[in-house]
Amino acid sequence: MKQRTGNPYRDLEVIDERAPRFNQATIGSLALVAFLVAWWPLLAILAGQLVVGLILGRRFCLPCLVYFELVQPLAGEGPLEDSRPPRFANTIGAVVLSAAALAHGIGLPALGWALGLLVAGLALLAAATGICVGCELYRLGARFRGIRAHLLDRVDLSELGAGTAEGELVVQFTHPLCTACHELEQRLVGEGRRVVTVDVSRRPELARKYGISVVPTAVAVAPDGMVSLRLAG
Repeated sequence: MKQRTGNPYRDLEVIDERAPRFNQATIGSLALVAFLVAWWPLLAILAGQLVVGLILGRRFCLPCLVYFELVQPLAGEGPLEDSRPPRFANTIGAVVLSAAALAHGIGLPALGWALGLLVAGLALLAAATGICVGCELYRLGARFRGIRAHLLDRVDLSELGAGTAEGELVVQFTHPLCTACHELEQRLVGEGRRVVTVDVSRRPELARKYGISVVPTAVAVAPDGMVSLRLAG
């Protein structure tokens, strides 16, 4: 087995970005099969599997197990990303598939198949292109919540260990296993910016204080602590 950076069953804040796409390919394909063979109970089974995985964890998610135990050891670990957006997408998928099964159960097959095909289409789109609608909705909602609550309008530089800033600096909220976080930090440093990183796994209280719902999040901060520009997140 090739060396893993993150343990998929222990480092739950991040996930190999290929794992959600494998899961989406599985769910989307089976939802499409359910329609083609006209067997709607499969939609209920898929919804149940998503719910079990969300509640009990990755060890109880069958597509996750297949990916982490069979595919990843052969293909290697992909870039690691924040696990919250794909988890939110799975929640939406579970809700819509449950609604599809319920529609069939109460005698509304047209609605049931429409919802099932909606999940199949979006899941297969995400698997093929990486465009995850549920993930983007999570990121948009996370950013909106932070802006609306004004949590990230001003940063207390002293509690970040930044001291007195001379000129603008960038405060980046990061996770040590997040691939995109490392890439963003390298790019910012390469642009000649002074970067102060906040590891949300070690400073969860700061993540809560500033409403950080996804990493990487980075903001440009003036010497007085006022945020002048959101760069990422």
